[in-house]
This record gives sequence, structure tokens and C-alpha cells, in this order.
Amino acid sequence: HCPILPSNPLPVARLFLSPIAHLGSFALPSFFCSAMALLYNLHPQNPQPRTVEMIRDALRNGAVMLYPTDTVYAIGCDLNSKHGIQRVRQIKQLANDKPLTFLCPSLSNIAHYAVVNDTAYRIMRRLIPGPYTFLLPTTKLVPKLVMNPKRRTTGIRVPDHPISLALLNALENPIISTSAHVLEDEDGRPTVSPNQPGSRFELFDSLDKLVDVIVDSGEEPGLQVSTILDLSAEEPIVVRRGLGWEEAATWVVEAG
Repeated sequence: HCPILPSNPLPVARLFLSPIAHLGSFALPSFFCSAMALLYNLHPQNPQPRTVEMIRDALRNGAVMLYPTDTVYAIGCDLNSKHGIQRVRQIKQLANDKPLTFLCPSLSNIAHYAVVNDTAYRIMRRLIPGPYTFLLPTTKLVPKLVMNPKRRTTGIRVPDHPISLALLNALENPIISTSAHVLEDEDGRPTVSPNQPGSRFELFDSLDKLVDVIVDSGEEPGLQVSTILDLSAEEPIVVRRGLGWEEAATWVVEAG
């Protein structure tokens, strides 16, 4: 049986709850029993360890979450959750040949999932952590559901954000990260829609029935996406100008 949650007279952004029912080691997490997402409040600079552990446990059970990053709010799941990745694609209406970005906690961790040449390493070392997505050739640890099937590349970020990093370190796996409220065209460029949610509460309400977990930092979401750098070849290229693109362009020129 699903646990009884407290009454919810206000939108999901006001719901405080415990995430997993203590029904034994193989219990089904409560977010799979409820039509509404579970909301967790985390301090933006000093995330509470116990709450981080609760979210980690949910992710290990295949949860899909809405969470803040150093750019925009993102939708994500454990990189190793095939079902979670499929649900993320459904939520964003992404075809299977559209690659997904994921977060890693450090440059050294990226090396497990991507082939990093000397030029790429020099650029990444200067820009990590920060609002940058690096397109890199994948290793065998990257699921096929995530990579570009033709180029066998993937997008990887190391965010400069305490909550994202706390979740990554607790989970000990990369986390899928696709923007929750910025629409993109076929080339991955951000587009503006008059129906996009404004405040985080509007965003939470719009995705409440689509995700299992919502992480609220108490801060309003950003609207600027990450800068994308293609480092899959010897010649680095700025594919998309987002946050911090001027600094990225400088290092790309110097590396070249």
C-alpha cells in the first residue's frame, strides 16, 4: 500500500513529505504510488545531507526528478536507469537519436565516460566547473540511449552548483540533465515560447504529474542555457553560445 501523505491544499511547491515508505528492503518508493511528485527543499549553498540521501535513494530506484543547476532547471535521472532515461525522453518529446547531456562531479570523473584528448583537457581544465556542455567521444560506460548514435558522442557537464554536486557525489553516478523549461529547435538552439512557465512554482505545477521528485532550492530558475563546445575532434568548436560563451571562446582560440 502507498503511504498516506499529508493533505495538500496548495500547489505541489508547498508539499512537504517523506520520500520512501519503510516497507522492507524491496519496497516500492512512494513516488511510484502517487500521481503527484514529491517535493524536497534543499538549501542552495549548504544542501542538507539527510535530504540529499533521500533524493539519492529515490534516484537509485529509478526516479525522474526536476532539479536546479547553474543554468536552468533540469529534468534528469540516474545515468544507469534505462527506464528513467526513456521517461525523460518522453517528457521532453525527444527522438531516440537526439543525444542527452549528463552531469559529472569532476574532470577526473568525466574520463570514465568520455575520451578526452590533450586539447580538450586543456580547455575543460580552465572552464570546469561552470555552465559548459562538452561534446566528447563516449566510452563503453555510456548507455546507447544517451549518445548520438551516428557520431557516438555525448554531452557532459560539471556544474558549478552545490545542490547538483551534492546529488552527484551522493549518487556516485552521473545524472541526466536536459533543460526543463527552455524549448530548443532541431539544432539545439533555445527558442522562446509564450507558454513557458515563469516562476519556479509555475514550473513545478507544469511538471508535477510527469516527474517523481522535485527539488526546490528556494531560488528562481535561470533562463540562460549552457554554452556547448564540440571537443570530439582536434579542432574545438563553440556550437552554441550560452552562459559564459565569451570565456569559452577565448580558451578555444588559445587552444587552437
